[in-house]
Amino acid sequence: MGNTLGLAPMGALPRRSPRREEPLPNPGSFDELHRLCKDVFPTQMEGVKLVVNKVLSSHFQVAHTVHMSALGLPGYHLHAVYAGDSQLSPSETQQAKFLTWQFDGEYRGDDYTATLTLGNPDLIGESVIMVAHFLQSLTHRLVLGGELVYHRRPGEEGAILTLAGKYSALHWEATLNVGSGGAHASYYHRANEQVQVGVEFEANTRLQDTTFSFGYHLTLPQANMVFRGLVDSNWCVGAVLEKKMPPLPVTLALGAFLNHWRNRFHCGFSITVG
Repeated sequence: MGNTLGLAPMGALPRRSPRREEPLPNPGSFDELHRLCKDVFPTQMEGVKLVVNKVLSSHFQVAHTVHMSALGLPGYHLHAVYAGDSQLSPSETQQAKFLTWQFDGEYRGDDYTATLTLGNPDLIGESVIMVAHFLQSLTHRLVLGGELVYHRRPGEEGAILTLAGKYSALHWEATLNVGSGGAHASYYHRANEQVQVGVEFEANTRLQDTTFSFGYHLTLPQANMVFRGLVDSNWCVGAVLEKKMPPLPVTLALGAFLNHWRNRFHCGFSITVG
């Protein structure tokens, strides 16, 4: 018996396994749409502040804050947060407050996020504040969604709708919120591992006010230092220098801000432990 050699018909191509498409990512929370740009800007500081963070368990953590300022009386704040994974939603956070209280419920799907917040519901006084968020990933780069704010109290009732969109590239990100209350646009760009910049534009139709801000973030890893600065259209400039003290879980921060238009200057110093 001879060997048999099978030949494929001319023009026939080998079959390729179908390409599996990667699932769309979760878009995150609505409040985090502008987070990358916000993190570039420094946080205003005034006076002396001591913050001690303590994680008691995987679900419960507390923070102690002592603030001393020349503009007001010294104060102490205790902030406790409980995060449960077997509540009404996969991600739920409840915060205790003395004068007001609210309930936050968030559900994260594979490519969408839905959030509902109820503030100070009063069945007797017929008053409530409700905030609903929804975000959907349409592609790996594009996210669309919206926010609905509804409030009701005796003699007054209203709602505000805001549409939002975010486009993410490899080294930059652009976000836009537009609604009847105004607009909020931001642009974030990462130049390299040490330099990041951000631009923000905010317009408030009720207050008839617009603000344009530019911020930058400089990281010096060898010195364990981070420098943030800003300048805006209100003639305000400011900067914050942060210094970590390894191996101790301590971060020192020194900041200064000057408003040329109002001729106001204030500076601050903070120590964060944990």
